[in-house]
Amino acid sequence: MSIEPDDKDWTWVLGRRCPECGFDASAFPAESVGAELRANATAWVQLLRAPVAELRRRPRHDRWSPLEYACHVRDVCTLYETRLALMLSEDDPLYPNWGQDATAVERDYLGQEPRAVAAALLAAADSLATAFDGVQPGQWERRGRRGDGASFTVASFSRYLIHDPVHHLWDVMGPVGPASPGAP
Repeated sequence: MSIEPDDKDWTWVLGRRCPECGFDASAFPAESVGAELRANATAWVQLLRAPVAELRRRPRHDRWSPLEYACHVRDVCTLYETRLALMLSEDDPLYPNWGQDATAVERDYLGQEPRAVAAALLAAADSLATAFDGVQPGQWERRGRRGDGASFTVASFSRYLIHDPVHHLWDVMGPVGPASPGAP
């Protein structure tokens, strides 16, 4: 069963609270992104201890399974570490495009082993968190751009990024899951 690709422009989360997960990126302190990434990754590791059949089950036709979302979060961390490095080393870099839905198919997210995903997600989140922890005060305003023209500072990039794993944890756990910063 294939999922309809998500081609929405989620940059609106930088200006207002997400009506689904409740996260308010506009109120999130960019300097806290490392700590939040680590806490979020820990929640994913706990979640990935569920029975494999449960982790591979898609709850609806338009939603990934918990395992697929975990693979996506892992890969987002890796991708954003690369993009952050570009922003810190180049002037206004243009990031290479990334097809998240194609990656899910190519890397067989649904067929991956949950324990291996948990370990890789934890490592990728920690590595990205460490990279953000190293951002110096004068670097938060450095800029970078996506292929679609969306432009970010390191600060807005961090807030945009953190919504993704928070929102996907909400996708999997619903409103009864761990509280996220800015949740209602």
